[in-house]
Amino acid sequence: MGNFANSFNEISELLQKGKAKDIVVAVENALKEGAAPADILEKGLISGMSVIGGKFKNGDVFVPEVLIAARAMNHASATLKPALMEAGVKPVGKAIICTVKGDLHDIGKNLVRMMIEGKGVEVLDLGVDCPNDKIVEAVRVSEAKVVCLSALLTTTMLSQKEAIDALKTAGLRDKVKIMVGGAPITQSFADEIGADAYTPDAASAAEVCRAFYN
Repeated sequence: MGNFANSFNEISELLQKGKAKDIVVAVENALKEGAAPADILEKGLISGMSVIGGKFKNGDVFVPEVLIAARAMNHASATLKPALMEAGVKPVGKAIICTVKGDLHDIGKNLVRMMIEGKGVEVLDLGVDCPNDKIVEAVRVSEAKVVCLSALLTTTMLSQKEAIDALKTAGLRDKVKIMVGGAPITQSFADEIGADAYTPDAASAAEVCRAFYN
């Protein structure tokens, strides 16, 4: 598959630069040339998103660049999806993400979702101000393995605990790994409320989430 290395590099570069229109053309060309859809995803898109994730973590790029790269990723994924399905390539698993009850912030949640999708995990986004019964129901019906709870306010931190308690009451707590994050959250708070993981930024969240599927 070495002859497609340039195509994969080009796709990765276009994604990092956030060139949404150009990346669609590059993905279509790679497919026409006979590159495997799974390789385009892994060596082009996921590889490019990993670079952006690393730069974001190190402070070399910021939220706007990540959002632009993620938009390019979404365009490229939509173009690639039919070919992936035809080839029988499935996501590595499914995760649920939401901003907890009482909290309307979504930029952090959206960043984490994009980064997780960039690792090949399908994400069910339940939105903001998410009631606990909606989380419980999603876990019950979706076969998701990971639940990511975001809280950006000190006043909504405890909603993360309430969501975990609701899953316990429903008898579903042991079926999922629960990740928490957001500006006021700390490792000790995560331990206190019984979460499985806490990460300080979107790139780390994606790495930890992906590791749960290994």
